[in-house]
Amino acid sequence: MAGVLVIAAAPEGALSRSSLELVGGARVLDAALGGGVAAGLLGGAGAPGAAVETLHRHGVPVVYRVHHPALGVGQSDALLTAALAVCEQAQPALVLVAGDTVGREVAPRLAYRLGAGLLTDCVALGADGGAVVAKRQAYGGRAVATHVVRRRPAVLSVKPRSLDAAEPAPIAGRVVDVAVTIESAALPTRVKQVQAEKAELGLEDAQIVVGGGRGLGGPGGFTLLQDLAVALGAAIGSSRPPADAGWVPISWQIGQTGKTIRPALYVAVGISGATQHVAGMAGSRTIVAINRDPEAPIFGVAHLGIVGDYREVVPALIAKVRELKGR
Repeated sequence: MAGVLVIAAAPEGALSRSSLELVGGARVLDAALGGGVAAGLLGGAGAPGAAVETLHRHGVPVVYRVHHPALGVGQSDALLTAALAVCEQAQPALVLVAGDTVGREVAPRLAYRLGAGLLTDCVALGADGGAVVAKRQAYGGRAVATHVVRRRPAVLSVKPRSLDAAEPAPIAGRVVDVAVTIESAALPTRVKQVQAEKAELGLEDAQIVVGGGRGLGGPGGFTLLQDLAVALGAAIGSSRPPADAGWVPISWQIGQTGKTIRPALYVAVGISGATQHVAGMAGSRTIVAINRDPEAPIFGVAHLGIVGDYREVVPALIAKVRELKGR
């Protein structure tokens, strides 16, 4: 029986950063509650050996492995079947699931099938007196709610980029292969094609992110931001209004209902600083805000603020970056 089981989805064979964040959270809980850490590695393509080694290298002694061609990108029904099979064999007290697009669908369905407690979109995990203490954003990011979870088993989904990824802690491990029967033709939903916007690739993992808001005035403003992103070697995103207006793809959205990022540097251009957006980028180590309104709320969370018209500030910033890089 495992104390904490991490559902580590690897649809393309490689372990995601979100999985390592779950491992980090599991190790924190295990240090306080005991019972050990295990992982359910669910993969559909590529050799799973490297992912297994990564889990062992980051302190996971037992890996329950399910390798099936149906476990591809976005295949939530297949992943649910595999996760349930792993849980039935491992019998964990706690199950951690990444709260991404697929995980948000899988976690409640998994909890129902296990007869388990459920807490979604956690942003922090800890323990007190044998109980799990988890925090979630509330009221659109305006507050943080603290929940005490005593029920066992329990399924907790964790918002990506909320926890620190596990540090290496090599351990001798073992692999338990779990057999599952998944009839692809019988799945209620099947993903036939996956499309990704080129500009969004790496947004959640980027060390530098440039974000644009309503203050850019239209989609043309993002052309200038693209130049800044290229100069900095950054990914580009947006607050909700540009995505809702169709200026940029919805996949660029950062915030409570979008993506959560934790880069070393976040440059917010023309973004007012609504709590919905701040909820998705507050973990950035350094926040630079560019806004012509000196009273904009974004300056309340920024480490460095520049008051001015972005059409003047950003070109000057691009020129300086290029000068410092010698090009």
